[in-house]
Amino acid sequence: MDIQETIVNKVAQSGLITVDLANYAPNADVLVYDIKDNLFHGLILKEKDFREFIKEHDWSQYSGKHVGIICSTDAIVPTWAYMLLANKLEPHARSVHFGGADTVRDTVFAENMKDIDFSAYQDQRVVVKGCGDIYVPESAFVTFTVNLSKVAKSIMYGEPCSTVPVFKRKS
Repeated sequence: MDIQETIVNKVAQSGLITVDLANYAPNADVLVYDIKDNLFHGLILKEKDFREFIKEHDWSQYSGKHVGIICSTDAIVPTWAYMLLANKLEPHARSVHFGGADTVRDTVFAENMKDIDFSAYQDQRVVVKGCGDIYVPESAFVTFTVNLSKVAKSIMYGEPCSTVPVFKRKS
């Protein structure tokens, strides 16, 4: 007697919607400009020298990049110095932020996610993908979950075959 068993893909039949937040990652390189390189003896910013640097520097190297501006030393940097940098970077960079690479990535993720139409997930069972090749900051998971929990039937984390329950709407 020849018994043939049919393999059923229960994940495909589950009605789960999988969302990969890596789709909202920055779509350009992230660079950081550290103003410490402009400090005299690593301590003070000389206005005349800084303005000369601003005038002569090749800003085109930041074209199309997301740029963060920081000062990694304990120096007191006047606010106008950050403003001058931002003004010179803006025409070239894709975006300009105050903060390091992590701050820039978090901010760009948030900006990329702000236009998500959460109504598409109304009463749906959603799995938020957890692993991948692209780093997704925790802030993106938090923001997405806060908004998704207002509409989804349930939220899970991981892969459809192995999820961790996060939220389930009470009937």
